[in-house]
Amino acid sequence: MSNEQEKINRWFKQHPWNHQTFFNRPHATRRHFLELLGSGVTASILARRPAKAAEVATAGATPKGTAENAIFILMAGAPSHTDTFDFKMVNGVTPTSFNPDTINGMYFPTGLMPKLATLTGDFAIARNVRAHAVVHSVSQTWVQIGRNPVAALGNIAPNIGSIVAAEKYAQRKPSDIFPTFLALNSNGAVNQGYLSGKYAPFKVTPSTAGIGNTTSATGSQTRFESRFKLLNSLDGSLRANAPNGAEMSDYNEFYIDAKQLMYNPTVNQYFGYPTSESVRYGATSTGNAMLVASQVLKANLGTRFIQITSNDGWDMHTNIYTGGGAIQVKAKIIDDGLSTLIDDLKANGLFDKTLIVMYGEFGRTVGPITAQGGRDHWPQQFCFFAGGGIKGGSVIGQTDAQGSDTIDYGWSQNRYVYPEDIEATIYSALGIDWTTVRHDDPLGRGFEYVPKTGPFPYLPVDELWG
Repeated sequence: MSNEQEKINRWFKQHPWNHQTFFNRPHATRRHFLELLGSGVTASILARRPAKAAEVATAGATPKGTAENAIFILMAGAPSHTDTFDFKMVNGVTPTSFNPDTINGMYFPTGLMPKLATLTGDFAIARNVRAHAVVHSVSQTWVQIGRNPVAALGNIAPNIGSIVAAEKYAQRKPSDIFPTFLALNSNGAVNQGYLSGKYAPFKVTPSTAGIGNTTSATGSQTRFESRFKLLNSLDGSLRANAPNGAEMSDYNEFYIDAKQLMYNPTVNQYFGYPTSESVRYGATSTGNAMLVASQVLKANLGTRFIQITSNDGWDMHTNIYTGGGAIQVKAKIIDDGLSTLIDDLKANGLFDKTLIVMYGEFGRTVGPITAQGGRDHWPQQFCFFAGGGIKGGSVIGQTDAQGSDTIDYGWSQNRYVYPEDIEATIYSALGIDWTTVRHDDPLGRGFEYVPKTGPFPYLPVDELWG
């Protein structure tokens, strides 16, 4: 362990995270009239006073700015790093069918993910990543907001995608009818926190038919327009001027955004898909989300950040190598979907413009499996990066023979990579200054895009760009 990491560990020991066993972000659900957004309360509700206009300060960092879009894939449940992207062959334990081989200098289970094995030159793996906590709910929230969920600002912290939406909002064109932040298979995703509702994730479960409720079930478009006009005459002033608080102005944002999707054939052209395309992506829920992500970015109608949640059962405490829930089944879902996504982004000229980031909330125990035939929670993990100018075929960091800890950090900071560093990396790739501090939070503390800590700064992993 490096001297730098030892100092950091001592600091964390003196300032421990206070984990709650079951974390529940305070929220109050409201219905989008298309039943699509389901966003949480804004911080002005939590604090019972309106947030002031954003005042921004930065330390003047220079972001990479190599990507226009980002796709963030959360492997919910925490995949085993040593069975996937930090592969370690355990004789007598790991199935021989995983067939590991060294490709472009990357040791990889070619039998487990044969399609991605042919694309190793297109992606990079950080094998020096460390989770702060090994509790599912805490850590899943942590990787979405890039900070401790139980810290002072944890309850009002926006999703990383909402920060991106806020930063990119000024670049939207009148023709941009798609939401800046799209969340696929992510109904439980963190929402916009204290930010305006217009930066909330637009939550959709992919379907061959596209988005439901984009036509009125009770009449024609003419009748719908008439009813909408009547609605505005009754309560439009209450929403537009929002005398009752920010929650009403959020409703107004939802109405405006939702109406753009009504009776618009373009919507289901890109959100819907034929069965044959679904099959190409593996005919799975996660594959369908990757398909829609590819189509929406191809449409170029305003979406810049897409979160996909792989709800495929990565929490493998039992039977990790056997049965219908085995890692071989789960890995095929990623192998089929992600390889096709990369190929399609390349074909559409979007791969170099789109950063793909994929990881779970933590890793899993290493070496022999447990008596239940599975692997339990462990802080060491990996993070997958592709596109957006990332140097493919590279590995950042090295773990010990079992994969239990990092022995070579492989980057300038000579320490673990934490979720906050990955957050900074996403912002940097998208041209966002990760040192930004907004002074519009309702608690009056100042909201840092990437939080600061005592002994060291969180930073982008620039080595990913070579």
